[in-house]
Amino acid sequence: MYWSKRVFLLSCRHSSTYLKRGLVFQFSDLSLHPKLLEALSTKGYTHPTPIQEQAIPALLEGRDLLGIAQTGTGKTAAFSLPLLERLNKNRVKAKPAHMRALILTPTRELATQIQENIEGYSKGLKLSSTVIFGGVGERPQIMAMSRGVDILIATPGRLIDLMGHGHILYDQLEVFILDEADRMLDMGFIRDIKKVVKLLPLERQTMMFSATMPKDIADLAGTMLKNPKRVEVTPESTTVEKITQSLYFVEKAQKPLLLKTLLKNIGSKSVLVFSRTKHGADRIVKQLAKDQIVAAAIHGNKSQGARERALNEFRSGKMKILVATDIAARGIDVSSIGHVINFDLPNDPESYVHRIGRTARAGREGKAISFCDRELEGSLLKAIEKLIKIKIPVAKNPLQKEATRKA
Repeated sequence: MYWSKRVFLLSCRHSSTYLKRGLVFQFSDLSLHPKLLEALSTKGYTHPTPIQEQAIPALLEGRDLLGIAQTGTGKTAAFSLPLLERLNKNRVKAKPAHMRALILTPTRELATQIQENIEGYSKGLKLSSTVIFGGVGERPQIMAMSRGVDILIATPGRLIDLMGHGHILYDQLEVFILDEADRMLDMGFIRDIKKVVKLLPLERQTMMFSATMPKDIADLAGTMLKNPKRVEVTPESTTVEKITQSLYFVEKAQKPLLLKTLLKNIGSKSVLVFSRTKHGADRIVKQLAKDQIVAAAIHGNKSQGARERALNEFRSGKMKILVATDIAARGIDVSSIGHVINFDLPNDPESYVHRIGRTARAGREGKAISFCDRELEGSLLKAIEKLIKIKIPVAKNPLQKEATRKA
């Protein structure tokens, strides 16, 4: 779903020049502050992704937006750039405990990632931002909010806590951004979101992003957004088709041995392993350690420090294997992941798409390997293949003499 070139150009500052040059649309064709364009250039970004192409012009006009897009499609820049442009143009000092923009996101990792991106894009604009989340001491967060900030990035739990003690006030809020709304639903945060929304000024710009659109999220969008621009990008099948997929039929008890065997064959490439549960992720790490295979688990029960250390070592390449649950993995955006292994198939078929989308980034090749216990996970496999509209090729299980798909 793309805007026509003609309609899109009308929203660009230099549309007539653009038409004369006949160039492919670039960030420099938009009404963005030179410092923002400089930051984009420093990162090597010249052309927007589809969601950026469709969302940024509408947001620069001040419209509300409903974005249906997965992590990794460039949605952080899609909402950050117009937000920074707006706040920079309309300079207002935030009062103590106030913010001018609130970005609400489900996990600590994603909040930190958004903060890092915003800091990178806003260099030279002198706009303040801070991030608050649970799992760490609240005193530094309270002190940061006591001065007031232009942009607050927060997870719902800690935000509600600080609100209850009067450390968060919304009178000056101009922009509200709800990111990963479907994950908010999965994690039980919808009630908290509704509490926050009730306190926000009615006159505001609102953006909602979600990878899927279940009824509860659609209903929430209907109450939050006013005449929104709807942007939907990266259909599930498109992402899936770019990744080499394979399937191993294996009994549950044999999965640890199969994982160890495959990891030894994969060698030095970075691998992201998905477990359905937190305890399962920890168990996988312990089982690998018995064979001197170094890995770390990342999930909601881990401390913030432990999660950040594991992520940093994985990003830097010091550690090649990371085991994650679906929710924790939403904050992982590492371009060098060569393999995704589904140790357990997800209960939600759409989560399969999100999982394997962690590989094949930045033009690299990617492989997705899935383990399936026929008896326990056969129905989950059928749901996944129905969604992606392909049969996942079955690989020969090295632990068995042969593996074939049952009719």
